[in-house]
Amino acid sequence: MAPQTGPSEKGTGAVPAFPQLFTWEEIGIRNGRGQGREQWLVIDRKVYDVSEFSKRHPGGRRVISHYAGQDATDAFVAFHNDKSLVKKYLKSLLIGELAPDQPSFETNKKKSLLEDFRELRCTIEKMGLLRPNYFFFFLIFLHLLVLDAASWLVVWYFGVSLVPFVVGMAFFTTAQIQMGWFQHDLGHCSVFRRPRWNHLMQIVVINMLKGLPASWWNHLHNQHHAKPNCFRKDPDLNMHPLLFSLGKTLSVELGKQKKKFMPYNYQHKYFICESPLKPSPLPQNKGFCVYLPRYLESTWFIWVSQMNHIPMNIDYDKNKDWVSTQLHATCNVNQSVFNDWFTGHLNFQIEHHLFPTMPRHNYWKVAPLVKSLCDKHGIEYKSKTLLTAFVDILHSLKDSGEHWLEAYLHG
Repeated sequence: MAPQTGPSEKGTGAVPAFPQLFTWEEIGIRNGRGQGREQWLVIDRKVYDVSEFSKRHPGGRRVISHYAGQDATDAFVAFHNDKSLVKKYLKSLLIGELAPDQPSFETNKKKSLLEDFRELRCTIEKMGLLRPNYFFFFLIFLHLLVLDAASWLVVWYFGVSLVPFVVGMAFFTTAQIQMGWFQHDLGHCSVFRRPRWNHLMQIVVINMLKGLPASWWNHLHNQHHAKPNCFRKDPDLNMHPLLFSLGKTLSVELGKQKKKFMPYNYQHKYFICESPLKPSPLPQNKGFCVYLPRYLESTWFIWVSQMNHIPMNIDYDKNKDWVSTQLHATCNVNQSVFNDWFTGHLNFQIEHHLFPTMPRHNYWKVAPLVKSLCDKHGIEYKSKTLLTAFVDILHSLKDSGEHWLEAYLHG
């Protein structure tokens, strides 16, 4: 341990007059897996013990645990709009700080990239790009209500013959997916300035209108944003290996272990048929096929949500810097009015992951700045057509399946 300049005041809620000093080596072994299961993390050179707090962390236990033993400065800034409120929690968790001879973040992270990114974040804050446009989100909410009402009115007025049924089903499916994109905005606290208002409105949309628990969705999605495409930390990868073999590294590992839960060399074919069937939150409807529009909605959601991630790098957590972690796991789809609407602006996945609380109507404004940052530091900024993004899912799954098969047969 680095020499102390005074006694530690762990858990007192006050910053020690003579703080205890730590090295990155000491912090790195407090990752929740070693002796004592201690979990420490670093924010702005301050060291916090979150071992007990992680159990009552509002964003979920796992998301904060994923940064145990690491620098969490940029993730902390990205996830929390109300810094003054959150810092009240941090006071009681403070146990010391990095020793003066220690760098501000681990040596494997890119110092110049992070410094430029933090400067970029200050710039967009000054530009007001993190502030929501209430009129924009009012129109979003209005249009999904109109679509939902239209689905019922068409069937009520014209009956349940083929044509009105198909039209009503199209309206209903579209309304439901747009509700999904809207609750996603609310879950990221990007619609209202106060987090509480976002959470309350999200409960209305996802709990009441879609029939899913908001807390469940938030806890899973927060983990995805904290460590995207990191196996055992991103819950979106839980389909590996039971259904799919994802990424070259994990596929080769699975093949060498001679594990075969599915015929992964055909996964690019059976992916097309894989869509979760969800029960309807409106069981009282009559004469209206529920499961078909739910199936279509789920298919729509899966293709949009996976087009930005499955074709990208999938591996274990390498503790890379915030920018590299997000850029290596995400890609964009070219902007157009249709693409923006069809994907709920998730075609700007890079910007969304770098700034998860940014209102979606500002992604296009920050995109050129992010691209310039990537160009400066030699990071590929991928942007594709919508069709290419969909096809790349299948190409990626096919490649992963072939890596698995080669390792399974000859590894």
